[in-house]
Amino acid sequence: MTTVDGLGEALAVLGAGLGAGVLTSTVGVASLLSFPVLLAVGLPPVVANASNTVGLVAAGVSGSFGYRAELREHPRITWTVVVTCAVGAVGGAALLLALPSSVFEAVVPWLILLTCLLVGVQPWIGRWLRARAGEDAGARTRMGPVTTAFALLTGVYGGYFGAGSGVMMVAVLGLGLDIDLRVVNGLKTLAIFAGNVVAGIIFITVADLDWRAIALLAAGSVVGGYVGARVGRRLPPTLFRVLVVVAGVVAAVLLLR
Repeated sequence: MTTVDGLGEALAVLGAGLGAGVLTSTVGVASLLSFPVLLAVGLPPVVANASNTVGLVAAGVSGSFGYRAELREHPRITWTVVVTCAVGAVGGAALLLALPSSVFEAVVPWLILLTCLLVGVQPWIGRWLRARAGEDAGARTRMGPVTTAFALLTGVYGGYFGAGSGVMMVAVLGLGLDIDLRVVNGLKTLAIFAGNVVAGIIFITVADLDWRAIALLAAGSVVGGYVGARVGRRLPPTLFRVLVVVAGVVAAVLLLR
C-alpha cells in the first residue's frame, strides 16, 4: 500500500491538517481540503477516507475546547447532538465499508447545494416559522423530533463521507432551533468531532489505515481546530452564514467535476 513518503509529501499532509482544522471549526468543509491531498500523495480512496476521519479527530478535540463556553449554554442540545451524530456515524461507517465509494457521488453535490440554500434563507424561514407559531410561542431551545431525525441523518452522512457535513449540520440546527449562530457553530464542530470519533474507532478496528498520514493530519489539525474556534466564535452571524454558503457551493462544484 502506498504511504506518505518524503519531506514534501509530509509537509503537504501536515499543512492540509492545519487548514482542515481551521475549516472544521469555521465553515465545516474540512475533508474537501485534506482528503484530496491524501489522494494526491498516493493513498487509495478508502484508505484515504478512513485515515482522514481518524486524523481529524484532533481538530474536533481542540475545536470543541475552543467553543466550550458556547457548548455550555444549552447542555441538553449539546448532548442530543453528541448522541445523534455518534449513533448516525456508526451507520455511516458501516456503509463506507460495505458500499463502493461511488454510491453517493451523484447525489452528494446536489445535497450540499440544497443545504447551502437552506443556510442562506434560514433567517427568512425562521421569521416565517415564528410568525406562524404566534407571538406567544417561546424560543425553540430543545431539539424536536424532526430536527433530531435530520441530525441523525447528518451523522450517517458524516460517518460515510463527511464532506460538507458541517454545512448540513448548520442548516439542520439553524432551521430547527432559535439559538445564536455562534452556538450553532460550536455544536456543528462538536457534531463533526462525535461522528469522527465513532467512525474512527470502527475504522481502527476493521479498516486499512495509513498511520503516518494520520499522525501528520492530527498534528496539523489540533492547532487548526483551536485557531478556527477562536475565529469562528467571533464571526458576525451574516458573515458566518455567507462563508458557510460559499464554502458549501465550492465543495459541491469540486465534487461535480
